[in-house]
Amino acid sequence: MSLKKFSFNVIDKDKYSRTGLIKTHRGNIQTPAFMPVGTQGTVKAVFIDDIIKTGSEIILSNTYHLMLRPGVDRIKQVGGLHQFMNCKLPILTDSGGFQVMSLAKLNKIDREKGAIFKSHVDGKEFILSPEESIRIQMELNSDIVMVMDECPKKNNDKKLIKESMELSMYWAERSKNAFGNNPHKGLFGIVQGGLFKDLRKESIKKLIEIEFDGYALGGLAVGETQNEMFEVLDDIKKYLPENKPRYLMGVGTPSDILGAVKRGIDMFDCVLPTRSGRTGLAFTWEGRINIKNSKYKKDNLPLDKNCTNFNLKNYSKNYLNHLFNTNEILASMILTLHNINFYQELMKSIRNNIKKGTFNKFHDHYINKL
Repeated sequence: MSLKKFSFNVIDKDKYSRTGLIKTHRGNIQTPAFMPVGTQGTVKAVFIDDIIKTGSEIILSNTYHLMLRPGVDRIKQVGGLHQFMNCKLPILTDSGGFQVMSLAKLNKIDREKGAIFKSHVDGKEFILSPEESIRIQMELNSDIVMVMDECPKKNNDKKLIKESMELSMYWAERSKNAFGNNPHKGLFGIVQGGLFKDLRKESIKKLIEIEFDGYALGGLAVGETQNEMFEVLDDIKKYLPENKPRYLMGVGTPSDILGAVKRGIDMFDCVLPTRSGRTGLAFTWEGRINIKNSKYKKDNLPLDKNCTNFNLKNYSKNYLNHLFNTNEILASMILTLHNINFYQELMKSIRNNIKKGTFNKFHDHYINKL
């Protein structure tokens, strides 16, 4: 039986914001979409069945971390990452380039060999080339594969950013060649170029020439301000292909997402809802709540009265404050699930407002509130 081809269609538009549908052989993904992050084959503190119940339609996992632990061979022998972690949803894997930059104890970039680095876990040396990154992602059996890129930290040295962008474009071409003909999977190119409009445009032009199933924007969760990020999106939104999904990597806060959707972005991922859930920060329709704050000791209202999923309204702020202040594991579980659920309710509301042509009004109401 032949597998369904990877495809994307724009359905509704409200100025630059848009809804769409990504079709994969494992299921469809409504866009704009938020991908919970399952870095090491798990979305921390949440069962995968509950992730699905939040309305999540795709998750993200990490090539770098899975390569180090447990190793691709252990995952491959059971049939791939979906079987390994009992996940029926489509999975996007990133290439590992960002983690090499941010986590490796020592790293060296070689144009031909790739990234040469020492594991942050045990110091063992690895070489991650574009071809090796694609091989690992294919053996994980990812549904959306990312090209290998170099992700520099925020830098005003245009010469350095240009050299990095050009290297990423060279690696993107090698990644495409290594990926080969796999019509049931998606391969996304990654736009680089820092905060420089001309470098971003040059990167987009090169990636379009190579041709990918989607286009991601890298290098925008590395220390720039929100306004700087939005300026980059404003600069390049009209140059990105209309008929391909656009993915803003590693972003972000609810207001980041609202602003990026306004500028035509379709896909997001971020550890923020899960990491915040483990540290006592809840996202709600009325803004953020630090549940550890002593003012919640006598507050018997739920975190968010507007929550429409699960039985999360059954847990009071008073009770959750107690759980966190006694270091109970259930505290992280409840708040993490709440945050992922809130993010998916936000995405659903975004899609509904784009369909109705009211997204700008919705954006303006919540951009500073969330």
